[in-house]
Amino acid sequence: MKKILITGGTVFVSRCAAEYYIAKGYDVYVLNRNSRPQPKSAKLLQADRHHLGNILRRHHFDVVIDTAYTAEDVNLLLDALESYRHYFLISSSAVYPEHCPQPFTEETPCGANLIWSKYGTDKIKAEQALFARNPNAYTLRPPYLYGAMNNIYREAFVFDCALADRPFYLPKDGEMKLQFFHVYDLCRFIEILWETQPKQHLWNVGNQDVISVRKWVELCYLAAGKQATFINVYRDIEQRNYFCFYNYEYFLDVSKQLAIMPDIKPLNIGLSEAFNWYKDNAAQVNKKPYFEYIDSNLKGLL
Repeated sequence: MKKILITGGTVFVSRCAAEYYIAKGYDVYVLNRNSRPQPKSAKLLQADRHHLGNILRRHHFDVVIDTAYTAEDVNLLLDALESYRHYFLISSSAVYPEHCPQPFTEETPCGANLIWSKYGTDKIKAEQALFARNPNAYTLRPPYLYGAMNNIYREAFVFDCALADRPFYLPKDGEMKLQFFHVYDLCRFIEILWETQPKQHLWNVGNQDVISVRKWVELCYLAAGKQATFINVYRDIEQRNYFCFYNYEYFLDVSKQLAIMPDIKPLNIGLSEAFNWYKDNAAQVNKKPYFEYIDSNLKGLL
């Protein structure tokens, strides 16, 4: 039985990972401050990751899955670990500059992205810190992650619109393209990597296809049992005031991932699962005041 350490374990990606590997029969430890409910059957190592002391001493982990945001996060964890075999850093596609040719490949140079700003540059530094100390670690760069337990107000915002029978205020013509990846597909891919141990250590991950925001909204409404209607917003206003994504489209080349894991969860099925979770867990999502802005500034827009 593999012994797995997951940093966090209480919110979205790290919690899904903990529950996924527990269901697979692995021995899962989560490292967090114990300020939120813990995944059932996970073994808690209670600590602030910036003040770990000796809590990881006398443990050997077969797999470490880290959601680190900064180089300091990575270095402090590596300093605290006594021994481990495989290390996986969940990074981000935000490491690619928006001006580079698309689709972004693993060979695309990293650099500052004006949309993602410090989040992206901090992820770059986290990757660099990891590879400087462990060249055999694995780094994964996903686009937008989705699925059950997503506490970010993205698909949940569209579900709320659908449940309230509201028309959806769509940026411009709705043809802006997005790319997604189901969180459980991320977990499956990590499992494939530790089993096969490929020589490649840096991976773009994601669905093969991009999707327009119009089509994505339609799928979210359908997941809620509704039909989407739209009001197009052509005004020169900040899109994030009323919509859950930046005015920025990009596309990752995930051909290398697909070569070893070609079976990806279809987006409509993943969104249906996300809706079924959201119906009973709406309070776990960090909601933003999109409705207030729409009702004050866009209501009745033709």
